[in-house]
Amino acid sequence: MKEYELTVLIHPDLEADLEAPLKKVRDIITNAGGKIVNEDVWGKKKLAYTINREEFAVYTYMDVELPADAPLKISNIFNITEEVLRYLLVKVDEKGRKALAEQASKAQKEEASEEK
Repeated sequence: MKEYELTVLIHPDLEADLEAPLKKVRDIITNAGGKIVNEDVWGKKKLAYTINREEFAVYTYMDVELPADAPLKISNIFNITEEVLRYLLVKVDEKGRKALAEQASKAQKEEASEEK
């Protein structure tokens, strides 16, 4: 299974009962054979441009693990799901993630040496 980052923009009118659309998104992922590693709800934010005459959306970010055929299944279902305004499913770049971790540890070491 490969790692992906999934960002979902949920219809702003569903903010009051956010658990129902989130459960639907979770079910779509698990029914496609995936596993949710991490989930973070960023809350309601203003969009850069209107989508379906909506100016706001509830942003949700997830780290997921999916089998090879799951991204296409998930994309097809999200395209016809009314609760989802937009989504972005991106494969995780392991080299980039490792480089960021090395850069952060290097910065911490430099900061620690400057304090001495």
